[in-house]
Amino acid sequence: MVDATVNADPAEIARFQAAASRWWDPEGEMRPLHDLNPVRLQYVERSASLAGRAALDVGCGGGLLAEAMARRGAHVTGLDLATDLLEVARLHALEGGVAVDYRLESAEQHALAAASRYDVVTCMEMLEHVPDPAAVIGALAALVRPGGDVFVSTLNRTPRAYLLAVLGAEYVLRLLPAGTHTYDRFIRPSELAAWGRQAGLVTVDVAGLEYDPFGRSARLSSDARVNYLMHLRRPGTGEVPR
Repeated sequence: MVDATVNADPAEIARFQAAASRWWDPEGEMRPLHDLNPVRLQYVERSASLAGRAALDVGCGGGLLAEAMARRGAHVTGLDLATDLLEVARLHALEGGVAVDYRLESAEQHALAAASRYDVVTCMEMLEHVPDPAAVIGALAALVRPGGDVFVSTLNRTPRAYLLAVLGAEYVLRLLPAGTHTYDRFIRPSELAAWGRQAGLVTVDVAGLEYDPFGRSARLSSDARVNYLMHLRRPGTGEVPR
């Protein structure tokens, strides 16, 4: 059971827990994440080196991105609040000979003991599932070292996102279980950037993340009306945020 004081929605955690045993099945309900993962990794790597760096993946789920970063040579820690998902992640990493330190903690909890520890912090497809996403951004800012990079992906709160990510993906194409997303929790890039500024982060870049479910392909684009990624940076010591 999730502590009521933790920034998490028990219903959301239970929904993802239910898919734990099938998380690594590229043809299962997590198929879109499998298809998106190479592009998420590409977005991180085009701005931040991973080899030899300390990286943190918040909301790591079954470990798709955490393992991918570890295979690039990063020293990766993965955080999640779903016990079954973490067990799946640990077993998959063990079977694949990949070293990832998985922990049952929230970003806010981890920040109490690991402030400024990481060169790269990622939080993908999680913010739209928590009650207080601004608090998560504050924790990400605390966890990344001065001069380090934060990468976030989420869904924009637009009519197009509702049509494609909710109606289309969940009810028409059945790419995701119905109820996976709640439109009111989608986040506009301006809101995300504002939370970053409040936490001392500078917005470096925003990119759209387009997905073709029929061709099983994804790509970065300039259209951020549905899925998008944001790169934020914590200014280094002596730097003045702009």
